[in-house]
Amino acid sequence: MTVDESPRAGRREWIGLAVLALPCLLLAMDLTVLHLAVPALSADLEPSSAQLLWIVDIYGFLIAGSLITMGTLGDRIGRRRLLLTGAAAFGVASVLAAFSTTAEMLITTRALLGVAGATLMPSTLALIRNMFHDPRQRTVAIAVWLNSFMVGGALGPLLGGVMLEYFWWGSVFLLNLPVMALLLVLGPALLPENRDPSAGRLDLLSAGLSLVAMLSISTASRKSRRTGSAR
Repeated sequence: MTVDESPRAGRREWIGLAVLALPCLLLAMDLTVLHLAVPALSADLEPSSAQLLWIVDIYGFLIAGSLITMGTLGDRIGRRRLLLTGAAAFGVASVLAAFSTTAEMLITTRALLGVAGATLMPSTLALIRNMFHDPRQRTVAIAVWLNSFMVGGALGPLLGGVMLEYFWWGSVFLLNLPVMALLLVLGPALLPENRDPSAGRLDLLSAGLSLVAMLSISTASRKSRRTGSAR
């Protein structure tokens, strides 16, 4: 009788899981954190109704449209490298979003946040698979990963409300900085690097088509909302 003795994760892997859960929590939090700030940023930047919908929606749509591309890129260059690069880009884009002076600038920086955020989800899941070989431990780790998204979505309005109570609307984006700084400091020490030696080539045409498809959905959604509001 053969017994499957997959190596079990130790303390380092579980601490690494906590580090991986932080960007996932933040990724979901940024989907909802801006909702309470809409009145304040509308008064400050005076966006049109179409621009306001782009500000709110473009982050999520670009995450969805870039996931497959970023997953393939992580297979080629290394999941940890992509995760840390994305974390740095996410932090820079957060600062730019916080200090946006026009609606167009905020739309652009939210788009950059979406592209940077798309590097985080596939990288974290691939690293979890590499860190946890025991089936039961991997099940627990993936459950923690999934729950971090749900917790982040729920925390967004709560933390956004606290920041708006004391600071300006752009402060909701600065919540990202401590988390990304922690990931950049602890990630190289706790997270293993791995890549797929048989990874396929990066298909830029398919990546572009994916983004076009998601932005087309966004445009249709905005038109539907505006039509509903007019009625």
